[in-house]
Amino acid sequence: MAEPRPLGREASTRAVPTAPLARLEPVTLAGHGLRLEPLSAAHVPGLREVVADGEIHRLPFAPHVPTPEEVAASVRGLCAEVEAGTRLAWTVVRETDGTVLGLTTFMNLALADRGLEIGNTYLAASTHRTGVNTAMKRLLLGHAFDELGLLRVEFRVHHLNLASRRAVEALGAQQDGILRAHRILPDGSVRHTVVYSILAPEWPGIRAMLDARLERPRRG
Repeated sequence: MAEPRPLGREASTRAVPTAPLARLEPVTLAGHGLRLEPLSAAHVPGLREVVADGEIHRLPFAPHVPTPEEVAASVRGLCAEVEAGTRLAWTVVRETDGTVLGLTTFMNLALADRGLEIGNTYLAASTHRTGVNTAMKRLLLGHAFDELGLLRVEFRVHHLNLASRRAVEALGAQQDGILRAHRILPDGSVRHTVVYSILAPEWPGIRAMLDARLERPRRG
């Protein structure tokens, strides 16, 4: 893992907007072969197939993934949070045929400080290692930094979830630290949470890196 970059005096003292962001509204994002549609009840059947694909609800470190029987209630809960203005939630759809591939959210909104977390993400097992996660994160990060003008986007990962940690690090995110004994999970185990972030000044370089990575398969 790369060593964290020092913040420096300029990064800590640079003037930034002090007005809080307005309420975030659902919006469709598209590109790189994907369409991120605002989550709705219409997506429940497709999301049931997603969680059944590889039974991802049974994977370690994935208590946020509902079982097929729980998908409808999970979608209702997320949509209620969107309506309350405390979260944005999207269904990940393949543009070519409309197949539902997964779900992702903006959560822990800190609008006064222009930050949020990308989390509660799950994708069908058949999409793993196909570039779908990279394309999805490219759309989300572009919306966060280029359109909303955020200063910070955060990712939080179970300390034992090495695959997810590597995936976040591959995005160019820097590890901020570890929240020890942060959460008690449904099975009674204790999660230490590894916190990563991308800052606005880092985004142009990361954006170029992700775009180059996503273009490589097309050339081949």
